[in-house]
Amino acid sequence: MKLPGTPYKDVDLKEGRIPYVEDKPDAKYRFSAGIAMSRFLEELKNGRIMGLKCLNCGRIYVPPRTFCSYCFKPTSEWVQVKDTGIVNTAVVSYIAADRGRMDKPLVVAVIELDGASPGMGILHKLGNVDPEDVKNGKIFGKRVRAVWRPEEERTGSITDILYFEPMEGD
Repeated sequence: MKLPGTPYKDVDLKEGRIPYVEDKPDAKYRFSAGIAMSRFLEELKNGRIMGLKCLNCGRIYVPPRTFCSYCFKPTSEWVQVKDTGIVNTAVVSYIAADRGRMDKPLVVAVIELDGASPGMGILHKLGNVDPEDVKNGKIFGKRVRAVWRPEEERTGSITDILYFEPMEGD
């Protein structure tokens, strides 16, 4: 079956008649984090994890949301939660953010933080974890704590938390 249209020719590419990017484009993106996430990130810079509480149903959202997804009321009370929690789920990845293959795997998990409502969690890296413990399910439900970047190096980013690691004695 022949599709309609005109096929490209090599000469069209060589002579620049067809837009083509041979390498990675130098694209830069900027966007506003919004009211809730801006405060969340600023508090990370100060070594605190903050959530927003719905005054109608009491759910505490981390990361914060400006509206409750259960009762559709605005969330309005800032609440500090702990930098400890449990591993809800995790995955071992050999693929880097730039889609390149990594020799040493990265373990990424959803952490349900103490003080946030059940089911609320943040996606972050796990450190000091054997990838085999993820593959065989030993990490699920384990208690973890945040390992913070030194205070003078924090920038107001989720990477101000370097990773979460298993807590001693668990």
